[in-house]
Amino acid sequence: MTGTPHPDLLDALRAHEELEQLVPLVYDELRRIAHRQLAARAPGATLQTTGLVHEAYLKLVDQSRARWSDRAHFLAVASLAMRHVLVDRAKARLAQKRGGGRVRVSLDEDRIAADDQPEALLQLHEALERLAAVEPRLARVVECRFFGGLTQEEIAESLGIAVRTVERDWAKARVLLRRALLE
Repeated sequence: MTGTPHPDLLDALRAHEELEQLVPLVYDELRRIAHRQLAARAPGATLQTTGLVHEAYLKLVDQSRARWSDRAHFLAVASLAMRHVLVDRAKARLAQKRGGGRVRVSLDEDRIAADDQPEALLQLHEALERLAAVEPRLARVVECRFFGGLTQEEIAESLGIAVRTVERDWAKARVLLRRALLE
């Protein structure tokens, strides 16, 4: 069968080509974000920095219609993909353990050891999902900072808001998430 490819297929191919061109330009930054996320893990953890970057890349490829307005926006989306990779792994670890109670989660640390604390990571993920339902921008700020390791300036740039707004949103989100985690 010959003819013109379907427009959706062309859009997916263009998005994939854009991703292929963008990743090499920000690969070191993606590794920094991934390394930061995995820095608190226990010795012998199974997921390494490169593995997290590659798994996040696969999630980004699945988002064939994604468009990134700039570097900061792409890094914010990539940090969200890393969050989902870590949450998926935490769910799998908990399924293997068949149990696990509530644990204390601290937002002051700006990271959770994904391999050591799957319960904490899942609790944060669930609280963040509830926050996103009522305050989507606050949830994005947390994702960018906590999971992406972006600076306040980078978050402001990626979300198109002022740095001061990011500071206020981070403070408000921490209070709301702490409440949600205590429930």
